[in-house]
Amino acid sequence: MLLKEKILIVDDEVDIVSFMKDSLEDEGYEILTAHNGYDAIQLAKQNPHLVLLDVMMDGIDGFEVCEKIRSNLSGPIIFLSACQEESNRIKGLLVGGDDYLIKPFSLTELKARVYAHIRREKRRIESYAYEVKQYGEVTIDYKGRMIHINGVNIDLTNKQFDIVWLLAENKGQVFSKSHIYERVWGLEANGEDSTVTEHIKKIRAKFQAIKEDNTYIQTVWGVGYRWG
Repeated sequence: MLLKEKILIVDDEVDIVSFMKDSLEDEGYEILTAHNGYDAIQLAKQNPHLVLLDVMMDGIDGFEVCEKIRSNLSGPIIFLSACQEESNRIKGLLVGGDDYLIKPFSLTELKARVYAHIRREKRRIESYAYEVKQYGEVTIDYKGRMIHINGVNIDLTNKQFDIVWLLAENKGQVFSKSHIYERVWGLEANGEDSTVTEHIKKIRAKFQAIKEDNTYIQTVWGVGYRWG
């Protein structure tokens, strides 16, 4: 018997949680629900395959929840918000989100986004389930989603890891910001490729904290980035 994909829905509006839960259960998913950030953090310990996370909640908002659960949760996180401002969408991606769905949305769009993210995550895991690669002083373990420099673990977010893997796997190839965004976030994602620049800055800072003179991710001015 195939295991159902587990989805955590987090929203302080009971009616919204109810209609999302009913709709996704009809698609065969197992559903967990929370109406505040504190309960969401506890339920995230059950390792859902995907999280639907409202931004504006009392007590602790969705951005804070994402930051707290992201280090232990590699699956996609889709933010739900009535705010359409670009700055909010970018913040959601920077704190570890994978997508940003504007309220009100249709159930058809919701199910399509959920399906697309779970499908892409499955492909990624199946493609690299046992991959461990060595690049000089850097060891990348895809299955464990860990990166070490000289044996020291680098604490990266899910998207930061995927950017490093993409560049390292294609050493020498130059990727534009838009290409990296499409490959890591997916064509279905709704965001800005300027997010890539911010993620790479953070990756470099974490690498430099271990090895100051590293040049693993190189900038090709006017073009993009490559693994050196």
